[in-house]
Amino acid sequence: MLLRIEDTDRARSTREATQALLDGLKWLGLEWDGEAISQFSRTARHAEVANQLVAAGKAYKCYCSTEELTRMREEARAEGRPPRYDGRWRDRDAAEAPAGIAPVIRIKAPKSGEILVRDLVQGDVAFKAENLDDFIILRSDGTPTYLLAVVVDDHDMNVTHIIRGDDHLTNAARQSLIFAAMDWPEPEMAHIPLIHGPDGAKLSKRHGALGVDAYRKMGYLPEALRNYLARLGWAHGDDEFFTTDQMIEWFDLRDVNKGASRFDFVKLANLNGQHIRIADAQYLYSVMLELALELEHEVDHAGLKANSETVIAALPDLQPRAKTVLELIDLAQFIYAVRPLEMDDKAAGQLNDETRALISGVAAVLEPLDDWNAGAINATVREFAETEGLKLGKVAQPLRAALTGKTVSPGVFEVMALLGKSESLARLGDQAI
Repeated sequence: MLLRIEDTDRARSTREATQALLDGLKWLGLEWDGEAISQFSRTARHAEVANQLVAAGKAYKCYCSTEELTRMREEARAEGRPPRYDGRWRDRDAAEAPAGIAPVIRIKAPKSGEILVRDLVQGDVAFKAENLDDFIILRSDGTPTYLLAVVVDDHDMNVTHIIRGDDHLTNAARQSLIFAAMDWPEPEMAHIPLIHGPDGAKLSKRHGALGVDAYRKMGYLPEALRNYLARLGWAHGDDEFFTTDQMIEWFDLRDVNKGASRFDFVKLANLNGQHIRIADAQYLYSVMLELALELEHEVDHAGLKANSETVIAALPDLQPRAKTVLELIDLAQFIYAVRPLEMDDKAAGQLNDETRALISGVAAVLEPLDDWNAGAINATVREFAETEGLKLGKVAQPLRAALTGKTVSPGVFEVMALLGKSESLARLGDQAI
């Protein structure tokens, strides 16, 4: 897999934009071979090919001024014709060139017949030659247009497959003309449907279309995003969840749908949750630590780092409860939270005079316990609940609030085992009467 940065548009191709592309691909695990190639650095090669085509009589220099081109378009519109270049310099002698006009180079497109694009997804698509004008391949400043640059680079890089959005189908017909004019073999084409938003319109920023880095910061795992993107517009039976190795084994361009797929954040979150559930705890911990640091959650980062062993031990209980890494960080806060704990609204609602008295009673029976493990704590608290004539849940919920500041956590006895006896009793004491 080769990587080419198509950076001939210098205004948009900033160093920051290019780095964001590289970082996004690396995070997704899409590694390439060799160095990334800058298309802009190859402009001399593109111009060389354009001039070769002129010398072979398959392209020509056009000396139309901006005013001429504007009049041409206006006349075409007035007559109900598409605003295309009329080919007036196609067969003229360059000796007639006006002074002061730097020419562009245009390809000689066929005037009749059809151009056939054989596509692995769309099938055979025919374009009428009369609908394609003599398009520009080299601008007057000597820089290539997209159509020329990608053809030359695809040939020189020995590209075997061109896989891109189906909004490029018309470009495929034009590029076919350049491949044919140079007598170069044409790569396989596969034009895949665009991604739409939930309303069926092309995915845009108003739908929440974001760069890859934004999904990383929202707590999505790269393997989950790869899984979801592969599933958009492609299917393997009814399978929704699959590993990267399964994708590699199963994927075939011929199974890509022709119709557009809709980006569904709910499905992505559910899929991310499935990947979190099966992930290695040590790996998840490293992702949590890195994300907390990057998002400048200094308290979270310091706590995660200081309590690494406890967090990793707790993760198997936390993983089934989270759909994003941010949720995991939030769920793990009870481990590294600083006393007195800050209560969320639901947890605060669990604490009143009655439940605080229960917390005092539980703390008293746990104080003499020497064997501090989840089983022993469970047995002791159950015995206390039976003595008080209460169901275990009536005791466990206020205990959870006191120990974690939340109403969602791993099992309350596992929480106490993870926190240790001293910290557990101290937290209970903070909320006891």
